[in-house]
Amino acid sequence: MKSNIRSENNFDVLELSGEIDLQCAAQLRSNILTSLKEGRALLIDMAEVSYIDSSGIASLVEGFQTAKSSNLAYGLLSISSPALQVLTLTRLDQIFSLYDDVEQFQS
Repeated sequence: MKSNIRSENNFDVLELSGEIDLQCAAQLRSNILTSLKEGRALLIDMAEVSYIDSSGIASLVEGFQTAKSSNLAYGLLSISSPALQVLTLTRLDQIFSLYDDVEQFQS
């Protein structure tokens, strides 16, 4: 997995690419929680994610729960087909806020 975080006006965008599995789930978790603990809303760009396993999903869920308890916006952006299949299979596509573009998240 490769990741890059960039700050927008009032939120962070975490751009992910490659495979998200057990080897990198701790890094993903750290990236997510760092933004949220700084009090910043978080949008996770998953357009370039080629694979995600249960450990990656667990990191996304933990971020969702942390954001919710902190009353921060949290969403997934431009989800790749392989990642969307996993989210749909686990029905998490009905729990997470999904966005097609950054402007949608801002409004």
